[in-house]
Amino acid sequence: MKFLLIILFIFTINCQGNKVTNYHGNKSLEKKYDILKENFTNKNDLIKIMGYPSTVSDFDENKWFYIERLKTNQSLFKLGRQKIKKNNVLIVQLNDNGILKSKKLLNLDDMNDIKFLENTTGKDFSKNNALYEVFSSLREKINAPTRNIK
Repeated sequence: MKFLLIILFIFTINCQGNKVTNYHGNKSLEKKYDILKENFTNKNDLIKIMGYPSTVSDFDENKWFYIERLKTNQSLFKLGRQKIKKNNVLIVQLNDNGILKSKKLLNLDDMNDIKFLENTTGKDFSKNNALYEVFSSLREKINAPTRNIK
């Protein structure tokens, strides 16, 4: 009994109250977002303040994306499943001269839950159509020699 209590005591001491957090991307995008001034900040200032973008648009080289994601463990009972606490995406649009044209900050509330429908579309055809009769007669003619062989 004492051995079990000692193991339980050691186990509870080693459990920390701090939750494990995982950062991905740039930190504190909200603060840096306020620093950026439209029609004033240029590409070099943007790189100095924000760093290089997480992603550049494939269709427009002047559209940059900065990503910030913070995940934390929920609880011991959830078995290490993580919950998203922060999910910020900063979309920056530059003009042809490299000056900041527009900026937009998307946060966790802007995420969409996509719901898929479970319904399926059924077949809708009838056997009374002329094309069906042509193909069924061809099928009968093709299969006819196999019926005669016995």
